[in-house]
Amino acid sequence: MDKKVKVLLSTLLCLSVISLSGCGKKTDTDEALKTADTKSEAMGVEESLDSKSLGINEGRTTEGMLPVYFDFDSSDIKADQVARIETNSEFVKKIGKVVRIEGNCDPRGTNEYNMALGERRAQSAKKYLVNLGADEAKLITVSYGEERMLLHGHDELSWSQNRRADFVVQQ
Repeated sequence: MDKKVKVLLSTLLCLSVISLSGCGKKTDTDEALKTADTKSEAMGVEESLDSKSLGINEGRTTEGMLPVYFDFDSSDIKADQVARIETNSEFVKKIGKVVRIEGNCDPRGTNEYNMALGERRAQSAKKYLVNLGADEAKLITVSYGEERMLLHGHDELSWSQNRRADFVVQQ
C-alpha cells in the first residue's frame, strides 16, 4: 500500500507542477509598463548642482570664497583645489579684512592627531594664499580637528566633506 501512495503522490505532484507552470496571458498593464515614458513623468524638473547658484555656502566658508578639500591624512593642496584657493586669494586681496582659515578633519584618528592635521591643513592653505600675494598679517589659522564636522556619516562622502579648510572673514 505504501508503494501505491507514493506513486499517487508523485503523480499528483507532477500534475500540479505542470498546471501551475503554464504561461500566463499578457495583460494590459504589461503593455502599459513597456510603453510608458517614465523618464519624463518620474524625473521632474532638472536642478543645477551648483550650490553657489542657489545661494548656499559650502562648509562654514564666508560667501565669496570656497572651502579647500584634502585627501585622507594629507595637508597638501590637491591640483583640483588650486582654482578654489586662487578664487579665495583674489577675494582676500580685494576685501582687505582679516580671514580665519579653519583646518578640519574627518573623525578617523585620535583627537590629538586630528588637531595637528587640521593645523597643518590651515597652515598649508595660508602659505598658498601668501604665495599668491595675500597679506600674511591678515590671515590667521585655527584647527578644529574633528570637532566641527559637516556630515556625521560613516562613509567616504561624509569623510571627504569634513577634510577641508574653511575661510571665514572676521568682523
